[in-house]
Amino acid sequence: MLASDRAAAPAAERPRTRQHNIFEAAAAYVSACAEDDQQRMDEASGWVSPEALSFGVSELACRAVIALARERNESPQAVARGLLGLPTA
Repeated sequence: MLASDRAAAPAAERPRTRQHNIFEAAAAYVSACAEDDQQRMDEASGWVSPEALSFGVSELACRAVIALARERNESPQAVARGLLGLPTA
């Protein structure tokens, strides 16, 4: 089937592609970055707009820092700086 044929097909006949939300995209993207898997990074970055991915990654970072801070009984600032190898403020 040609692309033009798919576009003309009624919605009920088109194959459904799964929609990913920004948090799924962020989780997949960050985990792929951690594993240095460029193919998965590219795939996840195509699921949502760059702005949405940026928001999702930021939200994931905030949640991760908060979770680690609670686990370590440290401030979020100390944890974030430590993860980035920065001296304590």
